[in-house]
Amino acid sequence: MSKGEPLVSVVVVNYRGATDTIACLRALATTLDYPAFEVVCVDNASGGDDLRRIRDASAELSGVTITVVAAERNLGFAGGCNLGAERARGTVLAFLNNDARPDAGWARAAVDTLRAEPSVAAVASKVLDSDGDRVDFVDGGLTWFGMGYKRHAGTPVADLPHAEHELAKDVLFATGSAMFVRASVFAELGGFDERFFMFYEDVDFGWRLNLRGWRVRYVPESVAYHRHHGTMDAVDSPDSGRETFLLERNALAALYKNLSDTSLAAALPAALALTVRRATARGELDATQLDLERGVGEPVTTPIEVPRSALAGVLAIDQFVELMPSLAASREQVQRTRVRTDADLLGLLRRAIEPAYPLPRYLAAHDVLVDLFGITDAFSARRKVLVITGDAITERMAGPAIRAWNIASVLAAEHHVRLVTVNPSCDPPAAEFEVTTARQRDLAEPINWADIIILQGHVLEMAPALRAKVGGSAHKIVVCDLYDPMHLELLEQGRTSTAAPDDVRAADLAGVTKVLDAQLERGDFFLCASERQRHFWLGHLAAIGRLSPTLYDADPTTRSLLSVVPFGLPAEPPRRTGAGLRSTIDEISESDRVILWAGGVYSWFDPLTLVRAVDQLHERHSEVRLVFLGMRHPNPEVAEMSIGARTIRLSDSLGLTDKHVFFNEHWVPYAERQNWLLDADCGVTTHFEHVETTFAFRTRVLDYLWAGLPIVTTDGDSFADLVRAERLGIVVGAADPAALADALEKVLYDTEFAAACTERIAAVAERFTWPRALSPLVEFCRHPRPAADRLPGTGELVHSPRVRGSAALHRDFGLLREYLAAGGIRELGRRAGGRVLRTARERKNRAAKGRRDG
Repeated sequence: MSKGEPLVSVVVVNYRGATDTIACLRALATTLDYPAFEVVCVDNASGGDDLRRIRDASAELSGVTITVVAAERNLGFAGGCNLGAERARGTVLAFLNNDARPDAGWARAAVDTLRAEPSVAAVASKVLDSDGDRVDFVDGGLTWFGMGYKRHAGTPVADLPHAEHELAKDVLFATGSAMFVRASVFAELGGFDERFFMFYEDVDFGWRLNLRGWRVRYVPESVAYHRHHGTMDAVDSPDSGRETFLLERNALAALYKNLSDTSLAAALPAALALTVRRATARGELDATQLDLERGVGEPVTTPIEVPRSALAGVLAIDQFVELMPSLAASREQVQRTRVRTDADLLGLLRRAIEPAYPLPRYLAAHDVLVDLFGITDAFSARRKVLVITGDAITERMAGPAIRAWNIASVLAAEHHVRLVTVNPSCDPPAAEFEVTTARQRDLAEPINWADIIILQGHVLEMAPALRAKVGGSAHKIVVCDLYDPMHLELLEQGRTSTAAPDDVRAADLAGVTKVLDAQLERGDFFLCASERQRHFWLGHLAAIGRLSPTLYDADPTTRSLLSVVPFGLPAEPPRRTGAGLRSTIDEISESDRVILWAGGVYSWFDPLTLVRAVDQLHERHSEVRLVFLGMRHPNPEVAEMSIGARTIRLSDSLGLTDKHVFFNEHWVPYAERQNWLLDADCGVTTHFEHVETTFAFRTRVLDYLWAGLPIVTTDGDSFADLVRAERLGIVVGAADPAALADALEKVLYDTEFAAACTERIAAVAERFTWPRALSPLVEFCRHPRPAADRLPGTGELVHSPRVRGSAALHRDFGLLREYLAAGGIRELGRRAGGRVLRTARERKNRAAKGRRDG
């Protein structure tokens, strides 16, 4: 076996088809160009001499390991494949019909895809007829009533458009006649459903894979040749009705297991009715022959002859009902762990409203049922998105609440959205989406309701079901909004003279970092506010071990995992709706020049330098006014920070308060802030030089862009780079009152400069409108999937060979010399102790996994 390749276990199931099976095994042994494969051949209690012949033929084939497994009874194709998978050693399973043969590159192309695309669980081979002239499988479709079908089956390859068979694509399912699947995923999902016996077990399996977030990929370079129905024709007759029975029953079973509650409520009764109509149409029965309306004559009690093709449909319904109790348990698990909606898979169904059978009476009934039961609408239900914030949602909102509100608003155009705050302050403005408050114990209901959960801050700590590794809501798709690096803010906030004792500061920081670690370990998609932040969070992901080979291989850019979603601004320009600051503050006249600080005052900002700059500037221009938009945070759970009081004291001491510097104690309502912005002449933001600044995203600057205000900002953050690069104002150094005063003077009094800034701001502002800013999130929510390392059953395809015998002794002796040379007996003891603990942990983990799998 090649050391660098995954071992592929090819499972071949035989039932009374030894001649075909032996030809298949010989083709694998002589044709397949892949260095690491084994064959597991399962004989499904064929009787006769099948088993002996297969064993004898296997013994004669060299160069490949063939394990022949004798089933005690006929398990069907589904059960036979599962038995073969249990005996397989490979990390990749391949299923090949016994009446099929592989092309030389069949396995190589499939394995290359599985290795290159970690989100692909299964590969659907391109299957042609035995001569290679006609299509057997190049795509799969599914009708709304549960019947899978092979699109273009029987079509000459030469007549098929290139795009239909030569381009790789995602499909709902792979045909069981030639397919590959990760062994770990096959085991995680329980393999094929053995209740199906044969037919549609592959459709059901692919459907379940897609619902769990995995992809099934059609790979045209993976080619096999199949004599369609070769095995079935040898043991059954088309007129027996047996195949029809299995197809009808299994279609209903797959439908019942995998459709959502909403879709199933419409589709199942219509599908049952259609099964009966299909049966009577197939058997050409007179469905009115017992109708008294046709006349009452002498009672006729002689049996009515019913063709097997018609009886098969009726018996299929009967046996579907028989299976329903066990199917109900399977359905509960499928629905509880699904992460994709029926609407998500609609494209993979191809033509879901396809009637499939060209029988006139049947077609008429099909159209009636589709219309009356609203089948088309049932498959297009909107996705359910839950946005959770810890901030107060009222007329006066701070940054996190504003961001959550706009996320909900933009997503509500396409999805059913609920915005929930865990903050007791919840008195929201009117909205086109549901807004509620919830205590921690009440979060289970909205979380269970949602398909996607978008959260901020400390919310994940309040939802332990989301943090669970298995069970609960562990499968839910979670988007973590990391636009606010809370631990960096906490570092700066704790430096003040009124800070907590050092041990409390350290514990608080460790707690917040743990909160962020938990989000980074759990999330499927992450949002940050800038490229600087993106680099920061990539480093954090790498540091905690989340940036794994699986995630990297799925997307080396990592954009599908961590995207820049800056704070946004409204798409519509600001329009005055009421009184602004000039009308509200008596001391400010229409002729005064107003500098606006449009946000809160926090420890990581530097309003002190700004007040000192205004003190210098007012000596040159008596009409200068500085207005702080809001001093008291609207979230009552946010503690007052000393910087606010220090700023007021400094202004008082300089004699500026209520003359040249004004403090608006309560925040301006979010829907009214434009009235204050439109009264200002420039916007300002100042901060200290520290690490929080480096990775911060000053949301107040977005309002300046929205209102077209020239910007004066301290250097050091990402917005300073934007202001400098786009010439939107002036960037000054930190803690320099004179330079800040000069910059403010220029934007206030150099009208030509200010007008040019305003013109350039208008173009830049377009890039930050909420719909554009949120576009990565919008796209993710259109096609949501778990992160590649969180897909169920994820596992390595290639494992290092275990070192045994003399090689192990040589390795251990080398390590012994290395440890003794490095630190003597003490170092040797330390290393040996670590190895013992590591071995014990590995054994414990294997035992725990065995209990879960069992």
